[in-house]
Amino acid sequence: MLARFPITRPQIETVVTRFYAKIRVHPVLGPVFLRHVGTSRDAWEAHEAKIAAFWANAILLEGGYSGNPMRAHLAAGDVKPDHFALWLALFDETLAETLPEDTANAFSALAHRIGRGLRMGVEDRDAPAGAVPRL
Repeated sequence: MLARFPITRPQIETVVTRFYAKIRVHPVLGPVFLRHVGTSRDAWEAHEAKIAAFWANAILLEGGYSGNPMRAHLAAGDVKPDHFALWLALFDETLAETLPEDTANAFSALAHRIGRGLRMGVEDRDAPAGAVPRL
């Protein structure tokens, strides 16, 4: 099976590293990530390696990622639906600065699709019992 679009594992790792450098100083998202990842360099390196493996699995179909992003975002408890728009804007900025335009656009489209799904899961978690789901 071929990759979803042309990108290399080192390019994915560069995107992830640059993105999380921005996340750590973001006024809204930074504190959320710091609560869950921590402040140590080792913790951030482990988190970035896990996320790079996620993207390599999603794009390059590498395998090697084990985890459940929906479960992680729901279990965090302090991830809010409006965080996803901020996250995606910062991710798109990083993609545009890091990758060729076609690759950045393809990666962005995938990230937005995944982000929509995660946002909907968080919205459902936060909805009153019996509420109609927002789609």
